[in-house]
Amino acid sequence: MARISLLDPTKTGREAQELEKRLRRLVVGQEEAIQEVVRTYQTYSAGLAPTGRPIGNFLFLGPTGSGKTRIVEALAESLLGDAKAVVKIDCAEFQHSHEIAKLIGSPPGYLGHRETHAQLSQEALNRCHTEKIKVSIVLFDEIEKASDAVWNLLLGILDKGILTLGDNRKVDFSSAMVFLTSNLGAAEMSALASPRLGFHSHVNEGPSSNPGADDRLSRIGVAAARRKFTPEFINRLDKIVVFKSLGQEELRTIVEIELEMVKERILNATAGRPFAISVTDGARDFLLMEGTDPRYGARHLKRAIERLLIQPLSNLMASGQIRRGDYVRVSHRAGSPSLIFCEAGASETWEFVSRAA
Repeated sequence: MARISLLDPTKTGREAQELEKRLRRLVVGQEEAIQEVVRTYQTYSAGLAPTGRPIGNFLFLGPTGSGKTRIVEALAESLLGDAKAVVKIDCAEFQHSHEIAKLIGSPPGYLGHRETHAQLSQEALNRCHTEKIKVSIVLFDEIEKASDAVWNLLLGILDKGILTLGDNRKVDFSSAMVFLTSNLGAAEMSALASPRLGFHSHVNEGPSSNPGADDRLSRIGVAAARRKFTPEFINRLDKIVVFKSLGQEELRTIVEIELEMVKERILNATAGRPFAISVTDGARDFLLMEGTDPRYGARHLKRAIERLLIQPLSNLMASGQIRRGDYVRVSHRAGSPSLIFCEAGASETWEFVSRAA
């Protein structure tokens, strides 16, 4: 009797595992979105992606600052080595039907035909390809703000993977991952999630700590999308993912990620001979407290780091108080509206008072 080996269809390949690992380092608290992106890429890399349409069509819904755009940039950074390797369309610029000419170019014979360069040309899609990865990442940001003409344009892209430009040239989207982001339903979702946000919560809850609330958030987002978009538009999407509001533990993790990025900025700004900084736990807690706002998510946290850490550091550098090779300790004193900067081994400290944003 022949031996039967049981196969494991849940196991992913090495390339998809590496992608998932990199995305988890860059994106916090959005497990469903990461899993869906990795699954889609796994199918493509295995050669089983559907033909004649984009690799994947995603609609990301959720409150501002929850990471919708961030995960697209993280995907570009992980696959293509550059977070800016995204063909990004800001749909707020296309609220009127005639503005679609900026996307596809003007037809021959129309005024400005030769001066109008289509943003969605084949050259734009292929520009960020690498020798190994031939994938284009296209982002339509805040899709709900676009005119009906843009939505109609997307129907062909999402379904057939083909776009016809104004001069009748064809653009092939079959090697593209298309992402749409929207804040539809964000007000209702924020109202539902706000009780578990805030620095002074007694229990630090994450997005997955209350499955019932997460289900309600998803239903709110999907219902808002179905009210806004036509059924034929919804049917062309592979996945609608509702991003959860970030809890305290997720924001704390983002603080750590942002501080690492600050160190990279210092390294780049000082031409390989940087000064070192050490941020105490008290300073981290202060940044988290100042940067927590349920209405703005992680973006408010980033603004707090810019205002309270980056700007004072730039002042210290410009005034010559910090030099290459120095070691700077960043701390916080209870009740102070700012951080304290001290050169290690020196008695001198610097304290900057930053007004609330």
